[in-house]
Amino acid sequence: MVESKPWLALYPKEIPATIEYSSESVQTYLVNAAKHYPDKIAVHFMGKDMTYKQLYEDALKFAGYLQEKLGITKSDRVAIMLPNTPQAVICYFGILMAGGIVVQTNPLYTERELEYQMKDSGAKAIITLDILYPRVSKVMPQTDLQHIIVTAIKDYLPFPKNLVYPFIQKKQYGIVVNVKHDGSTHLLTEIVKMKPKKLTSYELNVEEDLALLQYTGGTTGSPKGVMLTHKNLISNTTMSEKWIYKCKPGQESLLAIVPFFHVYGMTVCMLLSIKMACKLILLPKFDTLTTLKTIQKQRPTLFPGAPTIYIGLLNHPDLKKYDLSSIAACISGSAPLPLEVQENFEKVTGGKLVEGYGLSEASPVTHSNFLWDVERVKGSIGVPYPDTDAKVVSTDTGEPMQIKEIGEIVIKGPQIMKGYWNRPEETAEVLKDGWLYTGDLGYMDEQGYFYVVDRKKDMIIAGGYNIYPREIEEVLYEHPDVLEAVAAGVSDPYRGETVKAYIVLKEGSRVTPEEMNQFARKFLAAYKAPRLYEFRKELPKSAVGKILRRMLVEEEKQKIEEENKKQA
Repeated sequence: MVESKPWLALYPKEIPATIEYSSESVQTYLVNAAKHYPDKIAVHFMGKDMTYKQLYEDALKFAGYLQEKLGITKSDRVAIMLPNTPQAVICYFGILMAGGIVVQTNPLYTERELEYQMKDSGAKAIITLDILYPRVSKVMPQTDLQHIIVTAIKDYLPFPKNLVYPFIQKKQYGIVVNVKHDGSTHLLTEIVKMKPKKLTSYELNVEEDLALLQYTGGTTGSPKGVMLTHKNLISNTTMSEKWIYKCKPGQESLLAIVPFFHVYGMTVCMLLSIKMACKLILLPKFDTLTTLKTIQKQRPTLFPGAPTIYIGLLNHPDLKKYDLSSIAACISGSAPLPLEVQENFEKVTGGKLVEGYGLSEASPVTHSNFLWDVERVKGSIGVPYPDTDAKVVSTDTGEPMQIKEIGEIVIKGPQIMKGYWNRPEETAEVLKDGWLYTGDLGYMDEQGYFYVVDRKKDMIIAGGYNIYPREIEEVLYEHPDVLEAVAAGVSDPYRGETVKAYIVLKEGSRVTPEEMNQFARKFLAAYKAPRLYEFRKELPKSAVGKILRRMLVEEEKQKIEEENKKQA
């Protein structure tokens, strides 16, 4: 019999096993920060600072405009299609103050993807950049959108800058976009100049009322809207604050590169920063040199990120020229963190970098390694957060697995979603008796540390053997010339599937497939070692830097189909 919650015995005395959560709404974070730290810098963006008092006042003006001019009432959906900018923070809290539900939207979305999300969510209004206005305008007639609020990155810069947009090629800041003045288009710069309106009050049930519709990536079908309540987000943000117990409210600064339209960036960067009254240092795009300069100048203490961000910094040729010693704590999410990256980044910064785990359906964090006072366990995603239960169950029977037996990780806790928006059947597939079935395969050891071996859908079955890509990738990352690596199962007429490795080499490196094969076979059983190698200049990634394995698999399928057509 597996002991219930053995991980609690590992908790440092500063981390409680259970927490008493606030019954207030998410927007209260900004209200409290403005009350207690009005003159503290809330947001730093490319040379311009904004205090908590200013941030709150702009959010309040925006909320009043949404209610009075756009008719936004409780539970209306309002989309935000912005990179990490002050406007993204202002509008997020303004929507919640007005009683609305935030719909986070990726600025990289095509018209087709945007139209789908707007239709599915039923959003009445959207905030977007001037450069994206034409794209939004085209999909507007096919959706429920009635209003577009337009802003520009230059609106919150200290002076005009001639810089390339972080997600649009060959366009520049300050570009003039023809905006229709037909009553459906509004300028954020004009809204925040207005006098604050008295907000219409509304009743809020934090346990039931939604704060956010967070759309999943849709790698296994159409993206689904994850319904996250105020209680879900309050719980997960509070858990995260307790986990970094050496960091003090009003005294920290947090570097936010992970985009807010990704749930990890939204909770662990934006919400945690506002709750703790940190200085939130915003970068709209990850660029290694800009990031190194920003760290040296702004001295952030907290730096949540993804493995590709830390890898990029470690491999910059001028890394040693910059002082990164301000960084005290980093929790890496969105993808497995290679051990070599973890150890090297800690040497460079003197701070702590640990791997965490979560998913959109859990607001998102459920597990993390300890930052301080407890010895780190290599290869583990850590232990469950306070008030979070987790176990490993059989993929066939659903029965609990024994220690170190591989099965599906399931999770229960106050951060678990209410369900999928308008999808009761798909909700029932993953939420059972309060447990979230993650789709991730893993196991738990005697102490309560969890290990992810892979997604159920990413597992490779070659010649009857179950092979987990993460194990292969860990080995590939140990090769001194490998910058990035991902393993995937591709079709094989004999084995069913075979392992293919996609590799990006460090600059100036030269390695042959034969050399990589010899290296891999030193550490992997013959059936696990990649049979195929492909070297690339870059790998496809999501906005948060997660390598998109499924995209590579789809490319392989397309190649095979094209070959079959030629032969036919």
